[in-house]
Amino acid sequence: MIGLLQRVSEAKVTVQGRTVGAIGRGLLVLVGIERHDTEAQADRLLERLLTYRVFPDEEGRMNRSVSDIGGGLLLVSQFTLAADTSKGTRPGFSPAAPPEEAQRLFDYLVTIAKRAHPDVQTGEFGANMQVSLINDGPVTFWLQVKPEVTKSGV
Repeated sequence: MIGLLQRVSEAKVTVQGRTVGAIGRGLLVLVGIERHDTEAQADRLLERLLTYRVFPDEEGRMNRSVSDIGGGLLLVSQFTLAADTSKGTRPGFSPAAPPEEAQRLFDYLVTIAKRAHPDVQTGEFGANMQVSLINDGPVTFWLQVKPEVTKSGV
């Protein structure tokens, strides 16, 4: 599971002109779900998102998490993050989870996020979304939680 997180002053998602999610200071996280991802990857990704220290302390060092500052968390599904871009000039999407499984895991991530953090907003799964943000810094990080590989390769 992939989380492309951006520290923002504000961010919002609109669908057909209607705002479906918006936050002030916090994290905008584009979420890509890959084949073989499970609830375990969602659990670990959320743990990292809530505790990843990307906000400045009194000395200007990145020492505070979104939980520490009470910031917003805007989760937006984005299957293109799971693209294979290793060759050619057109991405391949075979690494991405099938839509039904991706939606199930994204919904799971949102559910556990809302239990763990007071300000969680989302985009609309599968919709053509317009995402606007003011990236604070800019500060952007790629977090990836890979499934454990068993001897059978899964």
